Amino acid sequence: MPMSQVEVPLSGLADFQNSIYLQGLGDVVPALPTDLTKLEGLAERALSAQAFGYVAGSAGSESTARANRAAFDKWRIVPRMLRDVAERDLSVEVLGTAMPSPLLLAPIGVQSIFHPDGELAVARAAAAEKVPMVLSTASSYSIEDVAEANGDGPRWYQLYWPKDRDLAVSFLERAKAAGYTALVVTLDTFTLAWRPRDLDQAYLPFLRGIGVANYFSDPVFQKAVGGPITKENRDMAILHWVANFGNPSLTWDDLIFLRDHWDGPIALKGIQHPDDARQAVDAGMDAVIVSNHGGRQVDGAIASLDALPGVVEAVHDQATVLFDSGIRTGADIAKALALGAKAVLVARPYAYGLGLAGQAGVQHVVRCLQAELELTMTLSGIKSLDGLNPDILVRA
Repeated sequence: MPMSQVEVPLSGLADFQNSIYLQGLGDVVPALPTDLTKLEGLAERALSAQAFGYVAGSAGSESTARANRAAFDKWRIVPRMLRDVAERDLSVEVLGTAMPSPLLLAPIGVQSIFHPDGELAVARAAAAEKVPMVLSTASSYSIEDVAEANGDGPRWYQLYWPKDRDLAVSFLERAKAAGYTALVVTLDTFTLAWRPRDLDQAYLPFLRGIGVANYFSDPVFQKAVGGPITKENRDMAILHWVANFGNPSLTWDDLIFLRDHWDGPIALKGIQHPDDARQAVDAGMDAVIVSNHGGRQVDGAIASLDALPGVVEAVHDQATVLFDSGIRTGADIAKALALGAKAVLVARPYAYGLGLAGQAGVQHVVRCLQAELELTMTLSGIKSLDGLNPDILVRA
C-alpha cells in the first residue's frame, strides 16, 4: 500500500499536520513556516517599508503590543492524561454563525498594500476554510466586491462610526444587503494614535486613496462631494474622508442608533474595562470583544489577555465575550478560551500570510492555527471546547 494511503491517527483540523508529513515523502515542504511567529520577519523582507511599518507598527514605544505577547507567557497549560480524546470537536456557533473552530479573521484595513488582491484574497481564503472574515470599513475593496469574492462564506462587517449619520446608515444597509450577518463596532479608533513607524515615513495610506473604497463607492458620500469620485474631485473626497472618519463625541447613549439601523447581532470591539463591559450589556449589545487594537492605539495600555478575566466576570454570560490582540499560536487560542473567550480574532499573522503568498498564505495561517489548537487540546486531555476552562491553567 502506498504511504499516501496509509491511515494516520489524527483527523479533523489537526490532519493538516499529517498532510504536511505525507507531502514530505515527495520532498515537498511548506512554502511558509508553520511557526507563525516567523512570518513577521519574512514579511519585513518581502513588503515595502511603508506597508510593513503600517501593519507591524503600534502606538508609541509599542509597549502595549509587547505586553499582549508577554501576557500569554504568564499562563501555563497543565496537560492531563488518559482522558479519551480519540474524537474531538472544535466547532462552535458565535452570534448565529456556525464555525469549524473558534477562530475569526479580524478586520484589517488597506489590505491591498500587502497584496494586490487584498481583501478579495482574504474573502476567498475565508470561504475556502469556512471561517468568518470581518471586513473593515477601511477596506481596499467595496463591501459588495468583497461579499462577491466571499461567496457563501460567513462574513461580518466592522464599522468605523463616521460623523455623518446618514453615511453610517448607508454602510449598515449596504452590509446587510450584501450578506454580512453580524456587526462589529470598533470603539477605540475614533482618531489615529501616535504611530512612529508611520510618522517616520510620513505614510498614511488613506491620504493616497487606499482603504477608502467603501467611502468612495457610497452614494451618501458621493452626494456630499458632488458625484462619483473622479480625478477632478478625488482630493476633495479625501478631505471629506478626513473630516468624517471618526466621531470622538460618541457616548453609550448613541448605541440606540445602531439598534435602530441594524437588526442583527452587534459586538463592541475595544472593551478592556469591566465597567465598560457592564455598560455594553446594559445597552443590549450581543457581544464584547476584549481588544486593545493589537497595541495600535494606546501605548502603555493593559494587555488584552490581562483584561479578559475581569470582562468575563463582569458580563456573567449576559453577552458573548470574544478576544483579540496578540494571538500567534494554537496554544494562545487555548489560553484565551480557557480564560473565558468564546472565540478569538486573529489579525497580523494572516496579514503577513497575505503579503507573502496571497490567498494561499491566508489559508496556511488558518490551517496552522486550527491544527495547532486541536493538537494542543488533544495532548492536554481536552476533546471539546467545553473542556477549556481556568482549571487547565496555572500562573507561570
